[in-house]
Amino acid sequence: MTGTYPDQTRQPLVTLDEARHAVELLLWFEDDTPEGHAASELARTLATRLPTD
Repeated sequence: MTGTYPDQTRQPLVTLDEARHAVELLLWFEDDTPEGHAASELARTLATRLPTD
């Protein structure tokens, strides 16, 4: 199966500033609970995908 893709450039779902803010918010939830650990892990995973400029 093959798909067709539009020729236009794909637009990001969120801006870089929004993504960085999301990482900050996730780190705010970091604590010793399972949910806090999950928030921390997700924040760190997302942060590694962001440009460092």
